Amino acid sequence: MISSFTSHDLVVSAADFGAVPNTDVFQDEYIQKAIDHCFLAGGGEVLIPTGRYNVRGMRLRSNVTLHLLEDAVLVASRNPDDYFILKHDTLEPVTEDELDESCWVRKNGGPGNFHIYGGRWHNAIIRAYHAENIAVLGEKGSLIDGMNCYDAFGEEYYRGPHGIGIINCRHVVLRGYSIQNTGNWAHEIQNTQNILAEDISAFAGHDGIHMTTCDDIIIRRCEFYTGDDCVAGFDNRNVLVEECILNTACSAFRFGGTNVLIHHCRIFAPAKHLFRGSLSLEEKISGINADDTKAGEAHRYNMLSLFTYYADHSVAIRYPASNIIIRDCTVDNADRFLHFNYSGNETWQNNKPLLEIKFENITATGISMPLTAYGDAASPVELTFENVDFSFREGFEKNTFIHTANFKKIILRDVLVRNFCGEHFIKSWSPEGCGGFVFDHLCCNTSGDLVLYTDEEFVCKPI
Repeated sequence: MISSFTSHDLVVSAADFGAVPNTDVFQDEYIQKAIDHCFLAGGGEVLIPTGRYNVRGMRLRSNVTLHLLEDAVLVASRNPDDYFILKHDTLEPVTEDELDESCWVRKNGGPGNFHIYGGRWHNAIIRAYHAENIAVLGEKGSLIDGMNCYDAFGEEYYRGPHGIGIINCRHVVLRGYSIQNTGNWAHEIQNTQNILAEDISAFAGHDGIHMTTCDDIIIRRCEFYTGDDCVAGFDNRNVLVEECILNTACSAFRFGGTNVLIHHCRIFAPAKHLFRGSLSLEEKISGINADDTKAGEAHRYNMLSLFTYYADHSVAIRYPASNIIIRDCTVDNADRFLHFNYSGNETWQNNKPLLEIKFENITATGISMPLTAYGDAASPVELTFENVDFSFREGFEKNTFIHTANFKKIILRDVLVRNFCGEHFIKSWSPEGCGGFVFDHLCCNTSGDLVLYTDEEFVCKPI
């Protein structure tokens, strides 16, 4: 059951606790006082009136709603040391072993301090930690601006705090606001159950929403125009993504989970905002907006993939990745349609493999690369296409449609592939008889056999 908990008997204004808009003085202290007052009273709603409020890190607590009224704007500090809210929290103190200020390092495909939830990597403008029945709401014109906060000790030695960070929580509602230019992900959600995110707009920055080890999730009517992945994360269960607009300079979905339905989404490129990893060090330090730098060879706006499988070793995966369905969507100008590469060179995909994914009622135009479905020999993948209208980008007509290995079954039913004149439709690195094909009303223009079996070296660039 997805929570809709947003109603409170106690409603206060941050202004009543000293918050003043449109001043250079930080106002988070007063907003935090209002949050704490509601928390100690058993729950309540904190209103942020119209205006601009400079803020540092704040902590949202159980049974509290933070409500940004029309044209209320939170402008985040560009000092990454301003976000250690848990370190200084005396109302709900955390233990020393939950705190960490050390520099980001990579381990098992993710941050080495991933499990130190009070650490630098998990810092955020708005944080919730071990909380329940919480909400962040916004009215027309409401905005959270991360100001592209740079952190030399952050991820990849430039990423600053997340926008909204939610860890070990239950019953979460996120609705109605815009968020932009976050130092790292717009929303970082870990180990949380019962999440409703709807009518949110995220611009530039990094991932629009990134969830790990979460259950019972709805993402509805959101618009993600991101420099990184739109919807990301893995080890998630019971996920619905619907009626969203996704525009990305990485992958629309970099995702893994079980019981996942993605439908009625518009997915397209080129990206409105560049991938910030392609900026120079000077540009990252300056906090330049993606729209304020000139496009060039070093700045990347292309969508790498519609769906990239995700499963690194930063967490122990609870359930096999299966029953993933993508239906009733349009996809324009993604380089790849599907990227699942379990061949061994993909850091982000070398935990438990993808077992099953299905595409239904999809129109995809402007694809430039073969889709990859390279599964695990012990647990082969099953891939299904039904009612798919697919076309290659001009200049890429001779590509193969699928590169595959270690598959249980590949089903193509009512599939039309336009602008294609490749010699072979499918290239298989599994020998004939290892996995089955079902072709039912497949329409494509190939000059040779539908399937080419090969023993050449498999090469696939990680993304």
